Amino acid sequence: MRRQCALLMALLVLACIQAVGVRADHGDAGVITAQFENDSFANSDRQFTHGMRIAYMGPENHVPDWAKQLAELAPPFDASRSTRAVYALSQSIFTPSDISSRTRITDDRPYAGWLNFSIGLTSVSPRFLDNLDIGIGVVGPASYAEDVQKSWHKWFGFQRPQGWSNQLGNEPTIQINFERSWRALWKTFGFGGLGADVTPHIGGSIGNVLTQGATGLTLRIGDDLPNDYGPPRIRPSLPGSDYFDTRDMFSWYVFAGAEARAVARNIFLDGNSFRDSHSVEKNHFVADFQAGVAVIVRGVRFAYTQVFRTREFKTQDAPEQFGAVSISVKF
Repeated sequence: MRRQCALLMALLVLACIQAVGVRADHGDAGVITAQFENDSFANSDRQFTHGMRIAYMGPENHVPDWAKQLAELAPPFDASRSTRAVYALSQSIFTPSDISSRTRITDDRPYAGWLNFSIGLTSVSPRFLDNLDIGIGVVGPASYAEDVQKSWHKWFGFQRPQGWSNQLGNEPTIQINFERSWRALWKTFGFGGLGADVTPHIGGSIGNVLTQGATGLTLRIGDDLPNDYGPPRIRPSLPGSDYFDTRDMFSWYVFAGAEARAVARNIFLDGNSFRDSHSVEKNHFVADFQAGVAVIVRGVRFAYTQVFRTREFKTQDAPEQFGAVSISVKF
């Protein structure tokens, strides 16, 4: 965890240097994004409790031929438009509400961690944005979720989690995700570049981690909104993008969104696929509501999102809340 935080701080320093330096060329620049999601922003320590993601988005149209060929297997995705490759490493951690118990809490979610590496394509046009990715990873002790949470709690003096001996077993994972967002409604108010847009989206995931369909929309109000489609989030979530433009010295927006998901499989509730493990009865319909703010200064985007998620399983004692911070830097 110290290394993760050190990496986040290093990226923050890089962001500050970039913000006062020469603006990157928006057509040829790559983008590095660091994300940190944690329920400590909502003063809790349960359910989805922690997530980290580090991603690199390559320059425009610098996409390997094999990636374009794979994208052709997904007919909605059009790799002939402005397309960028995205390589990402992420980790997600889930715990029950009571982390002081060493015994299995049968009516609460299992302890679980997921370490995932994904390769994706992002296709951008003035009207819509497509995200397509495939990930391979592991759920279980090999995800190092136990080590990360215990280190984090020791470092900051939080309660030490006692029940990791009950976590899901090791299982390799494969996951395919697709999302399309439309900029359906655009309005400029005529003073200071202020405007508003509405971005509906649809998406779906298939794999032994998550199999689900989703739909929702995001409302944004701010300055120079065409610069991006919203900040990225760790899945499952409303869509955003590592992509952003730098046509202006400074821009900002506030946003709010909602997404409804129909869930066929969630390994973090259903348990391991090929062995007996702790599981709970999931809700097949889940919703996310989020609100936040994003600021773009030259080649740097800072964003904060507060997320409210409805109950994911039948015996869950309360909905969950957490916060998400992201920093994206062009170079």
